[in-house]
Amino acid sequence: MGRSGAGRADVVGRLLYDFNTEFDSPTPRAGEFAARFARLLTRDDVLVLLAGDPAEPTGFAYLTLRPSPYFDGPLMQLEELYVVPALRARGIGTALIRDILRRARELGCGEIHIGVDEIDVAARRFYERHGFSNREPGEDYRMLFYVRAL
Repeated sequence: MGRSGAGRADVVGRLLYDFNTEFDSPTPRAGEFAARFARLLTRDDVLVLLAGDPAEPTGFAYLTLRPSPYFDGPLMQLEELYVVPALRARGIGTALIRDILRRARELGCGEIHIGVDEIDVAARRFYERHGFSNREPGEDYRMLFYVRAL
């Protein structure tokens, strides 16, 4: 796994575009994503990890960091995790998760948050298999994530 710099914004933009079009989600064009990532990847609170060959990545993880009053280190948000469809079930996503966890520990993060669509059972199983839960430790009710478009 390697951390992407602004010079790879075009690759990251294309991967995110591919991810959105795979699920028929409304999406900006790959070039628009690339322009945004060119700015985002210069920030210290944004990480993009690329899996596989740097020339032709097999997947990526887009992460953001933010301060939290609940612990000394930052809170990490996994914004997107994508593996090229033809290459799934080969451990690429697991390798990304392991790298995310390693980096989160190195940065002193207190938690990692992930938003997952309820109908995306495969993604939910994947994250649960890697120790993520939609329940606070010791509680029996689920946490929910709410969105409001502006």
